[in-house]
Amino acid sequence: MKYNYIPKSILVTGGLGFIGSNYIRNRLSNGHDGIIVNLDAQTYAASMHNISNFSDPHKHIFIKGDITNQKLVSDIFNTYEIDTVINFAAESHVDRSIIYPSVFMKTNIEGTYVLLDCARRYWQSVERMDLTKCRFLQISTDEIYGSCESLETPSFTEKSKYDPRSPYSASKAAANHIVKAYHNTFGLPTIITNCTNNFGPYQHDEKLIPKIIMSCMKQEEIPIYGNGSNVRDWLYVADHCAAIDMVLENAEIGEEYNISAGNELSNISIAHIICNLMDDYLDTPNACKKLIKFVEDRKGHDWRYSLSSAKIATTLRWKPKVAFAEGIKNTIEFYLTRRRVEVTDSLVENCL
Repeated sequence: MKYNYIPKSILVTGGLGFIGSNYIRNRLSNGHDGIIVNLDAQTYAASMHNISNFSDPHKHIFIKGDITNQKLVSDIFNTYEIDTVINFAAESHVDRSIIYPSVFMKTNIEGTYVLLDCARRYWQSVERMDLTKCRFLQISTDEIYGSCESLETPSFTEKSKYDPRSPYSASKAAANHIVKAYHNTFGLPTIITNCTNNFGPYQHDEKLIPKIIMSCMKQEEIPIYGNGSNVRDWLYVADHCAAIDMVLENAEIGEEYNISAGNELSNISIAHIICNLMDDYLDTPNACKKLIKFVEDRKGHDWRYSLSSAKIATTLRWKPKVAFAEGIKNTIEFYLTRRRVEVTDSLVENCL
């Protein structure tokens, strides 16, 4: 490994969201020596509860704001002497991108541009600033590569061409291209990671796995697109966070890395696995599977996503540590605990 980069003042965008909040929690728990500035617009998918139990909260500074606000972002760089940017901020739900594509273009494309340009202007204006001691890490998605059309199709690698199929994936592919352009044109020290589907604690209820878990808890219908055969590779969020730190601290500038766990499962298989576990947790034998309902397929629904993580495994010696079975149990227990807390809080409020 060529570098041992040590970030001091990190700007994390989207740090109230699922992956961003997990990343900050993990970073602080591992003894981050510096500060983390968390910039988040607090849209529907963000929650202050996601950052309520941080260790070393004095090292975490939350700022409510939009990454497209150039003055705000520039002020943050100057005030906190930012040397590292990790851009998690994104509109990420494919269904919403079909209905409201303009929101995705603004946040995912324009927002990335604003962050890059503010980083460039600040890092290149500060006297004696050494760009090798700065990093801009763009967090992206496997969806930029498009769909694998069969189970025999080889997994995408970093050399595969971008072929996005939805407004969401197109906006993320465009953002990646802008990141590469700023590296090639201005020498900005950028790195890109593309990950498979994440799962774990603090994910918004609209996503597949928490939706299935919550539906089982409430004994409501579990909607599954089409016939449920669409395949996704599932990566436990803590493993993703560890990979991000490995890339941040050791990757070569200008590189791109795919991050995956090799847990390729169809949507209907995921639903069956969770339903079986939920029946055990809830003591409702064979009840949860009966909640599954196949619904009209999503427009332009990609059939299979599959990434090879050979590059990050070979060059940075990263590999996932959490087995899918362990991760899914951890995830279910998180949502069961959260639900019990919500019910208890509601009862207390009603008694007051």
